[in-house]
Amino acid sequence: MRGLLGSGVWLHFRLPKWCLTPFLLVLAGCASAPDSAVSPTKSPRQWDGAGGASSMRNRGEALADFALRLRGTPYRYGGATLDGFDCSGLVFYAHRQLGLSVPRTSREQAAEADSIKPRKLQRGDLVFFKVGSRRVNHVGIYIGKKRFVHAPGAGKPVTINSLDDEFYAERFFSAGRFWNRMPK
Repeated sequence: MRGLLGSGVWLHFRLPKWCLTPFLLVLAGCASAPDSAVSPTKSPRQWDGAGGASSMRNRGEALADFALRLRGTPYRYGGATLDGFDCSGLVFYAHRQLGLSVPRTSREQAAEADSIKPRKLQRGDLVFFKVGSRRVNHVGIYIGKKRFVHAPGAGKPVTINSLDDEFYAERFFSAGRFWNRMPK
């Protein structure tokens, strides 16, 4: 088994078999989700947590936890890799790690996400902002307690801010969710 260490340096290591068992069980559970028909009027399918896989809420938790591990990654305009992220690239990358497909830009993400009322925000939901624009142009991943992880802009690494911060409170637009959808 190998893992990424720092900025592109690979470290090779072995884990005891007992460490791999829980991981493999989770993968097996995720792979066993039932394949149900998609109604032409309801797309994409909503994940019901069936098939031995984690509940929907656990997927939101996993997304928020993954985003937290990306703190400190440098900002890179157009970036969607560990070399650097812009705000929507961070969201795109984090969702992809859970097997979820989301659009690439914050505007498209806002348009296609399932709408969530701000008082109903759960970990892993997305928060959208209009920063100096009449259209959505910034996004973050909600981690609870009115805080979110995002790539704020040039010269600033992936960080945590609060929805109560005056700057973000004044520019907040909407909230949405992708983690309740079936993986593709």
